[in-house]
Amino acid sequence: MMRFKFLLLVLVIPFVLSCSSSLDDYDNTSPEFNLATYFDGEVTAWGIVQDYSNKLTRRFCVDIVGTWQGNKGQLHETFYYNDGEQQIRIWELQIADDGSVSGGAADVIGEASGGSQGTAFNWQYTLRVPVNDTEYDLFVDDWMFMMDNNRVMNRSYMKKLGVTVAEISIFFDKTEPVRKCS
Repeated sequence: MMRFKFLLLVLVIPFVLSCSSSLDDYDNTSPEFNLATYFDGEVTAWGIVQDYSNKLTRRFCVDIVGTWQGNKGQLHETFYYNDGEQQIRIWELQIADDGSVSGGAADVIGEASGGSQGTAFNWQYTLRVPVNDTEYDLFVDDWMFMMDNNRVMNRSYMKKLGVTVAEISIFFDKTEPVRKCS
């Protein structure tokens, strides 16, 4: 029985690992994602949060204002949740010469890091999330995909101990004026 479990584990692990996405999967795809170009100026986004069972738990809208000086940028995000809560997150970002991105915000633990290739941008960080009277540090695997010059689709996977506890879907649109949410 122990040999069977070991054999099963040896056969399943490569299959599971081969299912994970990599930025290399998006080489030579277009339109090309450029973080500083897309998030320069005003962007409005709409999103949902789903829990581990795919139940919709929150809806929100975000007004974003991005400013850049060379390879240093700031994204000022104002979230408006359907339950009336408002939240502000200010990202300080740096794009290195090799195209990799690093940054942080007040509720980000440590440094966020990521990069883009082709139409995709992958961003990973640990986010401190308050729930009732408790705060949880959740690993976020954030994937953005350019749809066209004005629209980006985003899927974020929030994990605790390697288990996905929430998924976030966000649609960004540069054609909508900022402050659309309020």
